[in-house]
Amino acid sequence: MKALLIEDSLTSATLIAHQLRAIGIEPLVAREGEEGIELFKAHRPDLVLLDVILPGIDGFEVAKRIRQLEQHGEWTPIIFLSARTGDDDLQRGIEVGGDDYLFKPISSIVLAAKVRAMQRLSQMRYSLVVLTRRLDDANRELQRLSSIDGLTGIANRRQYDSTLVREWRRAQRRSSSIALVVCDVDHFKRYNDHFGHQGGDECLRQVAACLAEQAKRPADLVARYGGEEFAAILPDTDAEGALQVAEAMRRAVYDLALPHAPTADLPNVTISLGIAAAVPPREAPTPGALMASADAALYEAKRLGRNRALIAQSLLA
Repeated sequence: MKALLIEDSLTSATLIAHQLRAIGIEPLVAREGEEGIELFKAHRPDLVLLDVILPGIDGFEVAKRIRQLEQHGEWTPIIFLSARTGDDDLQRGIEVGGDDYLFKPISSIVLAAKVRAMQRLSQMRYSLVVLTRRLDDANRELQRLSSIDGLTGIANRRQYDSTLVREWRRAQRRSSSIALVVCDVDHFKRYNDHFGHQGGDECLRQVAACLAEQAKRPADLVARYGGEEFAAILPDTDAEGALQVAEAMRRAVYDLALPHAPTADLPNVTISLGIAAAVPPREAPTPGALMASADAALYEAKRLGRNRALIAQSLLA
């Protein structure tokens, strides 16, 4: 353990340094405030013993600067040393960041007791900081897990809904276009009935990975909407741009060449997609109409033969 001792009196500094060594603490000695601050920066001591009256800046200013140097979550105990016994000095010392006060001449017994008390407080605070960080990490992980689909590893419906509202409002503020692509696996029930649930789950995982690979921008989001349904949010994208992404998704799934069930009348697994894009009007508080348009386009794509993408009432296969 290291203690920074900032004391302008050579006699007092020598005595206190000796007392610190006697209780197993290595002193770093400075004779003025600026020097003490530089030693604090260089060594980050475990404890600061600080005279109030110093040449140049006084101990109160030194304590204030030390507190400003500490990073988030750090805390270094500061004990003021002074021959002054007035309440005003004690109050000011606490206000600028001091933790305790020792009156000169310093008793070795009192100094040892104060140092042990500060050690205990420091250890307790450190344990609390560590626990808080662990809880923060755990909360972040829980938040992440709550937004991820457990089967496919992509975003789940909860994250999709919250992201859509956020991006919709952002597009409203910027008067920019936002596009949605919704899709599902063609005749997935027949696939599931033929290959079983494990086979169906593996199919969904591979399809999800294909879809996510085609949404290349950081702001794009692909989510499992439910069952064999997937949806993508494409900010700052018009209908034609969304069509390019949708076609890339359709081709990627087709190129997987996953054999379909014999009853599906399709050689391989395919997807159908519906696309809708708009600049959100100011009076529309939610993107419900945009989602409904994309759904309607998806159903029309399936009705017209599947394995195709449809932009709002114009078939593009």
